[in-house]
Amino acid sequence: MSKNVFVAFLKTYSDDPVKFVEKVLKVKPDPWQAELMEQVAKGTRKISVRSGHGTGKSTVASWTILWYFLTKHPCKIVLTAPTSSQLFDALFSEVKSWIKKLPDALQNLLEVTSDRVVLVAAPQDKFISVRTSRAEVPEAMAGIHSSNVLLVVDEASGIPEAVFEAAAGSMSATSACTILLGNPVRTSGTFYESHHRLKSEWHTMHVSCVDSPRVSKEFVKEMAIRYGEDSSAFNVRVLGEFPKTDDETIISLALVEDAQVRDVEMSEFTPKIWGLDVARFGTDASVLAERQGTIVNFIESWRGKDLMQLTGLVHQKYNELPPSQQPIEILVDSIGLGSGVVDRLKELGLPVRGINVAESPSMRSQYINLRAELWFRMKEWLEARDCKLPKDESLFSELVAPRYSFTSTGKLKVESKQEMKKRGLPSPDRADAVILTLASEPTTAMFGRKYNQAKITRGIRSIV
Repeated sequence: MSKNVFVAFLKTYSDDPVKFVEKVLKVKPDPWQAELMEQVAKGTRKISVRSGHGTGKSTVASWTILWYFLTKHPCKIVLTAPTSSQLFDALFSEVKSWIKKLPDALQNLLEVTSDRVVLVAAPQDKFISVRTSRAEVPEAMAGIHSSNVLLVVDEASGIPEAVFEAAAGSMSATSACTILLGNPVRTSGTFYESHHRLKSEWHTMHVSCVDSPRVSKEFVKEMAIRYGEDSSAFNVRVLGEFPKTDDETIISLALVEDAQVRDVEMSEFTPKIWGLDVARFGTDASVLAERQGTIVNFIESWRGKDLMQLTGLVHQKYNELPPSQQPIEILVDSIGLGSGVVDRLKELGLPVRGINVAESPSMRSQYINLRAELWFRMKEWLEARDCKLPKDESLFSELVAPRYSFTSTGKLKVESKQEMKKRGLPSPDRADAVILTLASEPTTAMFGRKYNQAKITRGIRSIV
């Protein structure tokens, strides 16, 4: 692109990001997306957007980033999110996809690497940098200085406060702009405060899936069935509102969401434990979950299987594994039909143990039964913030659904599957299978450190 043509480009688009999107990228923004871009163009320093899922947050962020990058000089743009998967698989991936849709003359001005985009002619003065926000290294967001600075924070509800504090100095320039985007999963922190106590300092926006042309009516209906329209989960994921403060669910959305995107590594020799929840009704599923230390590796479910078929499937899965990878314990909900599965798996020589969740808990003064104790143990396991769950939407919805109450004697009680069905919610089969893995010894449940030395020794010998 010649100099004169680029001067004309700047004259046309430098103050009009909406025109840039419509004419250069050939798409039409939703009204709220146009409003966000116009706020950036007019110099608004702080913008915070809470929304439901799939409303186009990453898309409008990408448009804004590219417009800002191509029309401001010098400029430094930083993209951040709580985890690498949220940052690189979502936001930065979206940015790169829109770069590919730019005209060749504009694309040729840029160099794209794994974590950076630079202007080839001035890589130190004009760049897009991708940095994960971690509490242990908040200084990564400091020291960003330029005449034009843009900080785009995706999944802002999960950003540690230390990161916002470190970034404050970088955002002190007159032309600096901060954009916070995310699902409002927490009722504390900078993102929450930007819509409440500090609202006067921010241009706030709210986008509901119900009003978004990008979200299908079928999705909204499915979420209503899965979570219940009166739940905090529906409030956050669909309506784009912060969780209800009076919601009496056991496990918060934030705990599960963090565990599903957290990066956790585990030694292959860490013992495995299986949890098996046996279906009792025609619409329920039998579910097998595997936990290895602080990581839930997989969840598998079967419908329409009788007890012997289910036993055969579990037996087959166990025998397909090498000794070092077989679970040291298989914990089965033994109420009702589950007892038959326990007996047959024992006959087949598997390390199975029946767990009757209706029995008395170890902490009798606190919980009405073992089921309640296990659900709150799951909460504690998640609160340690060193565990990982699979990205499984059904598991998410089941973990955040059950409510608790107190008996007349002050003991904690978790609503039953039957009570959940009366609220129109499905049985939490996948969640129960995962929670059963915590019914092992306390050290195993919390840290995964109980082990069978003979089994591990055999496993090591098999590979050396």
